Formats: sequence, C-alpha cells, structure tokens
Amino acid sequence: MRPAVRVAAAALAVVTSVHAFAWFAMREQVSAPAVPDRFASMSFAPYGRDANPDKGQGTTEAQIRADIDAVAPYTKAVRTYASTGGLDMVPRLAAEDGLKATVGAWIDKDEKRNEAEIANALDAARKNSNVTGIVVGNESILRAEKTPEELIAIIRKVKSQTNVPVTTGETWDVWMDHPELVSAVDYIAAHILPYWEGVPANQVVDRSINIYERLRAAYPGKRIVIAEFGWPSGGYNRDGAVPGELEQAQIIRDFAARADALGIEYNLIEAFDAPWKSFEGSVGQYWGILDANRAPKFPLSGPLVASNYTETAAIALLLGIAFSIPVFRIGRLTFTQAAVMSGAAALVGAWIATVTDYWLTHYVVGGNKVTFVASIVLLVPLVVIMLYRVEELATIAFGKTPQRLLRNASAAMPTRTPKVSIHIPAYKEPPEMLKQTLDSVARLNWPNFECLVIINNTPDPAFWEPIEAHCRELGDRFKFLNLPKVEGFKAGALRIAMQKTAPDAEIIGVIDADYVVDPNWLRDLVPTFEDPTVGIVQAPQEHRDGDRSLMHEAMNAEYAGFFDIGMVQRNEHDAIVVHGTMCLIRRAAMVEAGDWSSDTICEDTDLGLSIVERGWKSQYTNTRYGWGLLPDDFASFKKQRHRWAYGGMQIVKKHWRNMLPNGGTRLSSAQRREFSIGWVSWLGSESIGALAAVLSLAWVPFVLGLGIAVPARILTVPIVFCFGIYVLHFCALYRLRVATTPLRMLGAAIAAMAVQFTVAKAVYDGFRYKDLAFARTAKGSWLANAARAFPALPEAVIGGGLLLSAIALRMTNWHAVVEINLFALALAVQSLPFLAAAFIGWLEGSPLNLFATWRAMGARAQALLPGRAIRDSQPVTEKARS
Repeated sequence: MRPAVRVAAAALAVVTSVHAFAWFAMREQVSAPAVPDRFASMSFAPYGRDANPDKGQGTTEAQIRADIDAVAPYTKAVRTYASTGGLDMVPRLAAEDGLKATVGAWIDKDEKRNEAEIANALDAARKNSNVTGIVVGNESILRAEKTPEELIAIIRKVKSQTNVPVTTGETWDVWMDHPELVSAVDYIAAHILPYWEGVPANQVVDRSINIYERLRAAYPGKRIVIAEFGWPSGGYNRDGAVPGELEQAQIIRDFAARADALGIEYNLIEAFDAPWKSFEGSVGQYWGILDANRAPKFPLSGPLVASNYTETAAIALLLGIAFSIPVFRIGRLTFTQAAVMSGAAALVGAWIATVTDYWLTHYVVGGNKVTFVASIVLLVPLVVIMLYRVEELATIAFGKTPQRLLRNASAAMPTRTPKVSIHIPAYKEPPEMLKQTLDSVARLNWPNFECLVIINNTPDPAFWEPIEAHCRELGDRFKFLNLPKVEGFKAGALRIAMQKTAPDAEIIGVIDADYVVDPNWLRDLVPTFEDPTVGIVQAPQEHRDGDRSLMHEAMNAEYAGFFDIGMVQRNEHDAIVVHGTMCLIRRAAMVEAGDWSSDTICEDTDLGLSIVERGWKSQYTNTRYGWGLLPDDFASFKKQRHRWAYGGMQIVKKHWRNMLPNGGTRLSSAQRREFSIGWVSWLGSESIGALAAVLSLAWVPFVLGLGIAVPARILTVPIVFCFGIYVLHFCALYRLRVATTPLRMLGAAIAAMAVQFTVAKAVYDGFRYKDLAFARTAKGSWLANAARAFPALPEAVIGGGLLLSAIALRMTNWHAVVEINLFALALAVQSLPFLAAAFIGWLEGSPLNLFATWRAMGARAQALLPGRAIRDSQPVTEKARS
C-alpha cells in the first residue's frame, strides 16, 4: 500500500469517527408523560393526502371510514368543521368504531352554504346518538366574517332546533372580549394555540392551563372545552415558538396528562397533517398527530427521539466516506491535508442527508416546491465547487510544496541555443507603446531569435508607419508585416506569421503588443525544451502600471492570484491554462495541433489545450519575465473578462468530449479532472452565483407581498457557508502564495467579485451565441474618453435591490423568524459582488481613485497634528535653535 493511501485511510478513519460522534452527541432524546388511554378528541378532516377541500373537493365514505379506523386507536372522539362535502357521514361512521363526534357547521359570508351547513349538522345530530355537540362557525368573528351579534342570532336559531349542546369555536381572547357570546352558547369552545402567540415550547402547557383558569374565573360555572390545542411538528419559528417533531410530541403528551389530571375537556388539532394547508403559513401542514400517510408521528409512551435520525446519520456517514474517495488519488499527501478534505466531504454528506430527510418528512408543494427544487439545482454545483476550493486550500496550506514549478535558471548561457521566432500581433495599438515592446525584445540575452511584428486590420498609417520604421532601425532580426485585411482576428494574423517564420525556428514565442520583456526571458526558459516531450513553457502575465490608481492596483492584485495560486496548482497536474503572452511553444507541437484556430476568441488557450491533448507536456514558472499594461478602465476590465469567459465557453463546447474517459486523447485522468473542474469552478461558480442572486431577488416580492415562505434554512445556510469558504479560500491563499499586502488583497477581492455578473453574462452568451466578435481591451490611453457612462449600472441596480430587499425583510420580520433572517443574510451576501462592481464604477470617477489625492490628504492630516501645529507657532529663532 502506498504511503499516501495509508495517510488518506487514517485521515478518513479519524474524520468519520468524529463525524459519527457528532451525530451521536447531537441525538436529542426527551421524555414526557405517557398517555395511558387515548386522547380526548381530535379535529378530523378526512380528505386524503392529495385532496384539497379549499378547491371544492369533497370526501368519500371509503376515505372517511379508512381515516376513522386510523384514528380510533388514538382518540375517543372527533371534531369536524363542516357538514357538507360528505362530512355529514362522519358521525355515523365514527359510531361504528365507538367514537363520539362533535359536528361543525362552517359559517362564512356565503349564506346559501351556511343554510346547508346548519341543516346537515342538525340532521346528523338527530340521526346519530354519538353526537355530543354542534359547533356553529369556526373563528368566524376572528376572521371578521360575522359580527358577534350576527353569530349569536345563528346560534340561537340552531339551539331552538336541537337538544344537543350548541357553541361556536373562537380563540380564547375572543371569548374574554365578548361575554355576550358566552351567554348565547351552551359551553365555551376555546381555541388555545400558543404557537401563534410566540410562546416557547417549555412554557406552552403552563400557559394553556393558565388561560383555561382565566376563562373559568371570568365565567364561573360555565362549561369550558379547549376546542383546539396543538403544536406543529414542522415549519418556521414564530418569535420564541419553535416547531419540531420532538417539541410536538413532548407538548401534546404533557398537555394531555395535565388535562386528564385536572379534568379539562380538550380537542387536539388535528388528527392528520394536511399538505393542502399551505395557506396557513409554514406550519399549516404540520399540526397532525398522524402524518398525511396516517402513520403516528410519535409514540404515546416511552422516550421520544427523532424518527429518522439514525437513518439520516447513517446516510450522512456513508456519503461522507463516498465523497472522500477522491482523496485517495492524491500522490503526495499529508494527514492534515487529507483530514481537511475528508472533513469537507463529511459536511457535504451531512447536508445532502439532511436535505433528503427534509424532502421525505416535509410536504414540499406549490411555491415551496418550486423554491426547493430550484435551490437544489443551483446549490449542488456550488457545493461541488466548494469541495474543489477546499481541496485547493488544503493542498496549498497543508500539503507539500510544488514539484513541477520552474525555478530561475543559472546565469550561464546554455550550450545549445535553438532559434526562437517571437510573434507580436498588434491591432490599432499606440505606436509608442509598441516601440517599448520592440526595444525590450531587442535587449534579449539570446543570440538566436527573430521577431515578427504583425499589424492586422489597421488601415490608418499613423498606427503602422512608425512601427515599420522602428523595425528597420532595430535590424534584420525584426520583420514587419502589415496585413490590412485578415480574417479570424488575432488567430488569423498569427497563422500568417507562422507562414513567414524562419524555417529553422524551433520555438515560437508570443507576447502581446504592450509587454516589456526581461532580457533573460529566453535564456532562462528555452532550455526547458531540451526535454523533447515539452511542448509549452508559460510565464505569468504582470503589469507595470498598477500605480496609476487604486482601481488599477486592485486589478493587478486580482490578476496575481490566478498566476501565483491557480496556475501553480494546475501545473502540478500538467494542466495549465495557456494564455497568449509570455508563452513559448515548440513549433512541432503547434503544427501537430493544427496551428492557431479561429474557432474561439481565446485562441491561445484553445491551442494550448489541443497541444496537451496530443500528449505534449506543459511547464510553468511564476517568475515574472514580462510586464504589460492593465485595461484602461473598469469597462475595459469587464470587456476583457467577458472575452475570456465567453472564449472559455467556446472551448468547453469544442473540447468537452475530450474530457471524457474515452475521449480519444492522451490526457491523463488528472488532466481531465483539472481542466473540467477548472472550467466549472470559474465559469460555474460565477454564473450560478449570479443566477441564484437574480432568482432570490425575483422571489422577494412574493415573500413581502404575498407572504409566501422564504426558503428553508437548509437552502440558505449553504449560500452563506459557500461564501465563507470563498472568503477563507481567497484570503488564505493570497496570504500564502501572493506577495501582497492586506489592503491590496482586499482590493483584489473586490475586483474579483466585481466581474461575477460579467462572467455570468459571458456564460449566458456562450449558450446563446455561436460566435461573438473579438473585443479588444483598451490599453495605454487611460485619460482618453474621460466622459463615459457609469460602467456598472446593471450591477448597481441588482446589488442595490438585493441589499434593500435584505434590509426590508429584516425590518419587517415582526416575529423574528430565523429563516427570514437567514434569507435576508443570504441576500446581503449575494449583493456583495454586484456592489463591488458598483463601488469600482464609482471609484473610477472619484478623486479618491488617484494616489495623488491620498498623498494630499495625508499631508494635510500631518499638518494638523498637535505637535506640528505647536512647532509651526514657535518664533523663528526658537525653531532654528531647535
């Protein structure tokens, strides 16, 4: 067994043990008094799991009979709320199982239906001796469908036609406020539902008994029935009232024991969970003692534990182990590295197991189902990306140092100096900038090279005539090509350059027109090609104008992260992303790969991948050998990132089959994985993050306006968690790998977030369009076109909407619902990339963007220091003497 496998196995064993212990430690077990017989009564709605009486659907005799059989072992009586739609059969069928029945007559503004309800209820009472009461109306006063006077008149009419006790069902406070109603009924049917009052679970029973005593004190001698008492097993909290499976079981059993001991008549709401009650907030579906499948949700005696806890824990452990299997493929592994990766896999396993349990134990219907499914579709790839980032973080922070990274070569010139042909494509580039590039090439410490300058599609002589003259001045090694009409953009120009390349040139070097190269670039890197299997040697991009402004400093720091972190790690698997500057390519490899292609607008990455697919090796150094110019402004920065991301989508569509195990290329499994996950990590995380933010924003009006429930915490916590991993990943890796300061790192983070929407749009365009025109990044003319439109208007609108929505949700969360606060937090987190873009857009036009402003502010602050002021106030002679 390889040492790395033993390390992975040991780490997995430790993490799995900790994971199992965590589930065991969190296993909650509570106790409650046993129910010695059966409950006194249950609210009874025999509609079946998929029925919806709110849409006029009735019930059947078979359904009622089956539901009576289901509740008979657990209750002595049932209460209905209506007597139409087949419910008038309930008393007769309940009697067959020896159950009493309280008959309801639904009362609202529909007088025709009211008459039918009353007639059926009276008829059921006459025909069935097990009917112990008629409840005329249910919270009709609370819902303002009847005034107390109107309801009293109806009650008196019903009482005149029956000998069965008659009442109405109202919340306890309505009874306290309307003594005239008490006088009109035979007994008080009070609803006491502490959940709606935000009462914590441990205070529910005491408060309910106390309310009962208050009613007795207010109306001595009057019969009082707690006609509704219950606690939901699912849904969101309301202030201190937290629903839950164990909370429901404990509260119901405790209340039933206390009520039996005190001789209190009661009715539990309700017999069955009602999936169709999505209109009663998040808890409307979960008041049943039995679930929608007519299975009891808790035992009537013995200890109480979560019903699916053991199964969920087992699934979480198995998934954690399964997701840890990729750790075993790593050749150079440390224990801490493996433990961190296995720990992340365990967390993902726990989350998936919890989501599965939620799906199986909750009634996800209607708008909640749309939210749930959409959230899962978006979250799964985000979680995959999170695992990849944790792997990269663990490898860099706790793994072994990179092995394949090229280091600085010796100062001596190699014995063999193969000819290098350097190609510099240029399209409408400022001549003075391009001259600096050519001058740096002329200073290269390499005896055997040529330089081809390819001016393409630039008809204005002011751009190319100075370059042609400068090439003549630099000597025969510099060849000038003016191509006024070239198809295929940059790739087309480079193809023609290949035709003009010296026949004895073995290596092709490519640099952008704005790059000033180090004299030792070729001397240090060309010897790498002495290995005949090497096809590409790549050096990083760097920039020499980061001091132009704060924005440019932030952009430069953001670029550095890619070259010092991602490229170094991908190089360990020979899977670097080739970019078309500071790049050296073996001519034979280029020819084998088919030369430059115009299939994508990222022809450099496309060619590099094609070369690697044919078995050629790539090598990378993070030593800087060239310095270019940053994009002129934020709009150009976004345009460049859009081009890269759109080109990436084109490459994915062109090469995705080659990433399959039987793709027909010479890619190793590690290379296929790095290329695949690399594209998903970059393009997927940005596009899915932006899409999730837009969808969340679109959902807010439904939450605020229609009261639709926000996503459950299992769907919002991962968003916040993934963002936390992103921040940790970014900060830790910058701290470990990038030579920068904390302030520059903050700027890099803002710049990286600022292009999320841009990348997402590019991905969308990649699906929408087959080919988009090549967009050149403006460089070297920073002061030109100063009066420009705000470059981040869409981001500002979306980010502002997300942040304002988060604030609105937080401020209108009157009952401190945890899910609403979490959703608001998720919205605030999702707003950050958009607000980052808006911030940079604002900063670009602000004097604060200029370092001169900060220097002036610093000078003024120093002048205002107390010591400076005292010294300045001293006489000249004293100052001189000092």
